Amino acid sequence: MPEGDSVYRAAAQLHQALSGQVLTAADLRVPAHATADLRGRLVLETVPRGKHLLTRFEGGVTLHTHLRMDGRWQVFPTGQRWTGGPAFQIRAVLGNERSTAVGYRLPVVELLRTAEEERAVGHLGPDLLGADWDADEARRRLLAAPERPIGEALLDQRNLAGIGNVYANELCFLAGITPWTPVGEVAVLDRLLARARQILDANKLRNGHVTTGDTRPGRQNWVYGRSRRTCDRCGTPIRTTAHAEDRPAYWCPSCQRGPTPP
Repeated sequence: MPEGDSVYRAAAQLHQALSGQVLTAADLRVPAHATADLRGRLVLETVPRGKHLLTRFEGGVTLHTHLRMDGRWQVFPTGQRWTGGPAFQIRAVLGNERSTAVGYRLPVVELLRTAEEERAVGHLGPDLLGADWDADEARRRLLAAPERPIGEALLDQRNLAGIGNVYANELCFLAGITPWTPVGEVAVLDRLLARARQILDANKLRNGHVTTGDTRPGRQNWVYGRSRRTCDRCGTPIRTTAHAEDRPAYWCPSCQRGPTPP
């Protein structure tokens, strides 16, 4: 599933291509909204909310989409051939005279009243890249279940919105704790939250989820995706196993302290 910074970039791309323009093409290829016609509506903005995208139109209507694992929005000059995948994977098309946004493999495509957006995103915790970011509230939500493993708690969007598996693993490494450390035992929780926002903000307009400061391929992360390679800090082989929802966990047995799977 994309990290919050990837969704931020997708929102920025959609906003630049569509906002301030009247739709000349609109096609929602999902059963619930197959007959909806958005043509002629002015696009007001596209904003990210955690890992959700909200495209707002005049008249108080919002298109709510979510990428999950495989979804993707791609923007093409109007009239250019679409190349993001086979036609049967297209779930949404929004176009104007100059640009066309095509949503491939989108698992969530939902029209709702703008006034009712909270129905779709109201459950989310503070957004690390949003104006609503509140570190104290995020800390409170995390500590509401002090026994929960920190790696799993960071992935729960109800605690704070925007962290995916790459950053959950990398933040644990930077904090010097394993992903299975109970939240209540994380002495550097405030520092971890500050680092989380810093990293997402640094990466929101570039690809790569860079956490090391090195943008070269293979050097961007400390532990994520580096199973059996040696730690760049201490030389110990990185270990991996499954954790929350069978997502892979990566950690350095020397640099990170705390419980580990048997």
